[in-house]
Parts: sequence; C-alpha cells; structure tokens
Amino acid sequence: MVDLERHAGTVDESDLESIETEAAAKDPASSDIYAAVANNIRLLVTPAIIVALSVILYTYVTTFLDSDSAIFQDERSLDWERNLKPQLQQHLSLAIWSTVFVILLAVPLGVWLTRPKYKRFGGPVLAVATSGQATPAFGLLILAFAWLGRGPWTVVWALTLFSILPVLRNTMVGLEQVNPSVIEAGKGMGLTDRQVLRQVEIPLAVPIILAGVRTALIINVGMATLAFLIGGGGLGVTISSGLKLGRDVVVITGAGLTAIIALSVDWIASVIERALRPRGL
Repeated sequence: MVDLERHAGTVDESDLESIETEAAAKDPASSDIYAAVANNIRLLVTPAIIVALSVILYTYVTTFLDSDSAIFQDERSLDWERNLKPQLQQHLSLAIWSTVFVILLAVPLGVWLTRPKYKRFGGPVLAVATSGQATPAFGLLILAFAWLGRGPWTVVWALTLFSILPVLRNTMVGLEQVNPSVIEAGKGMGLTDRQVLRQVEIPLAVPIILAGVRTALIINVGMATLAFLIGGGGLGVTISSGLKLGRDVVVITGAGLTAIIALSVDWIASVIERALRPRGL
C-alpha cells in the first residue's frame, strides 16, 4: 500500500502525480490494467453514442412523418429506399475511395521524401499539399469540375487533393522520428536500406501514419456533403433539398446521418489503428 500519511491535508497536482508514480512502481500490473481499461472504454463509448444518435434520429423522423406537420416533400426526401440509402452509399463511396487514393499517393511519396537523396524536395512538395488544403472546399470542387467535368470521380480526385496533407506530413514525421541508432543497429545486423525501411522504419512509424489516415478519412466524410454541387451525390442532396424547401426535419436528417457516418468511420479507423499498431508502442 502507498503511504498516504505524508500526503495528508491539501493535495495538489504534484502530490497526485507522486502518488500515482509510487503506486505504479509498487504495483505495475495494476497500472497496466488501469491503462488497458481506459483505452478500451474509449472504444466502447463511441458505439454507444452512435447507437443513441441513430435511435434519436429514427424516432424523431418517424414521429414527424406520422404527424400532421409532414408534407409530401418531406416524405419524398426522407424515403429510405428511394433517397437516403442511395445517398448514404454514395457518401461512403466518395469518402472511402478518396482516402484509398490518398494512402496510395501520400505514403509512398512521404517515404520517398524522407530518403537522404530526396529530402531537399520535401519543402516544395509539402507547400503544394498545403495549398490544396488551404484552398476553400467549394473552390476546389469548382476547379475540379472545370477540369474533369461532372461526376463522382471528379469529387474523389478533389477530395484526394484536399486531404493528402495529413497523411503525407504524418508519414514524413513518423519516419523522421525513428531513432537513428535503431536504424544503425538494423544495418549492423546486415539489413539493406530497403529491409531497414520495411522492417524497422515503417513499423515504428505506423501509429503516426495511421493517425494521419484517420484524419483524412474524417475530412473526406465531411467534404463529401458538397459533392452534390458537381453531380457527385451524397447526403448533401438531402441537406440542400431541406434548405431550399425550408424543411428543418430534412436538414436535420441529412446532417444527422453525416455525423453518424463520421463517428462510425472514426471508430472503425481507431479499431484498425489499434490492430495494426506494433506491439510495445
């Protein structure tokens, strides 16, 4: 047991830290259990929030549609099979495909820019990536429309350019933060530069890279609501219809579904991030 007599009276933050440190030193197994429980609670809270929001939104919509306040436009806009389900699928497709292309482009590019021969190109490339995200989303979609025309694939490429920065930057930061002594130890064991990259550097950088991918995915989910402007579909169609008709229930439904999607993909990404995280990190 931790001796608490010397901590009697007023306990400030430094006292609490010393108590926790002493407890962890005397009972490391208990400290590990507390850390595991805290991490697992985060994975359990988000699904509960998602379920609660889904139930609240479903109850709100069905109650409204059964009331006398509902009009024909509400029933048509909120029809699941006809409108909401196809738009939900389009929304997910736009976000997922754009994130896949971001990974395929940003991760190899980030690896390339961290090699000694090509580090001098890192600044200019990051400047271009930063300009893509600094451009207003609406303007970027219009530029993509002017170049590639209407359609979902135009939206995908626009979202890819818009969200490439977090993955590219995190890939470079993750690889650059690897301790040089670890790299030298790998080379001392007879590994080639490519083997060191594949077996040492990338595994150690995985947590930071995955954090960037998770950020890009959430950005793309939110940005996909503007896809309807250039014929890309998505839940933005429902939100736009509600705004034009002045129907709050339609706007709330579209925005609520977008929020549920964002929370869901963020939770799934966090589970994947934990599964791919090397042990001991």
